[in-house]
Amino acid sequence: MKYLSLLVLFFISGLSYGQGIIGQWETYDDETNEKKGLIEIYQTNDKYFAKIVESYAEGTSGICEKCEGAKKDQPIKGLVIIEDLQKDDDEFNGGTILDPENGKTYKCYLELVETNKLKVRGYLGFSLLGRTQYWRRKE
Repeated sequence: MKYLSLLVLFFISGLSYGQGIIGQWETYDDETNEKKGLIEIYQTNDKYFAKIVESYAEGTSGICEKCEGAKKDQPIKGLVIIEDLQKDDDEFNGGTILDPENGKTYKCYLELVETNKLKVRGYLGFSLLGRTQYWRRKE
């Protein structure tokens, strides 16, 4: 009976991680821990992307003024900020992430560290030179 209980526990744990990264995630300010936005991660073919569904940032125009190229002066809401990630074992990497606050694009990787917690790392060159945020799955 004890082994059956452990087996059931491992099975349930596996199912929760099986949700993967697809879905809606809430982002928070690094300094104030206030909710900043709602991001939707989706899959197209074998690549993963993310777009801004809602922005809670006050005092912004709602336009990506500092972005470059085709994203310049586009609305923040609906803006694709993560592009071309590929699943690599427990990580999703090989893509880029856009910071709409400064308009810069960085390499990135994502890792599901808990069922409802996603590690998001943007970096320049090597992953040691960058910034990590943790997003929470929207309940």
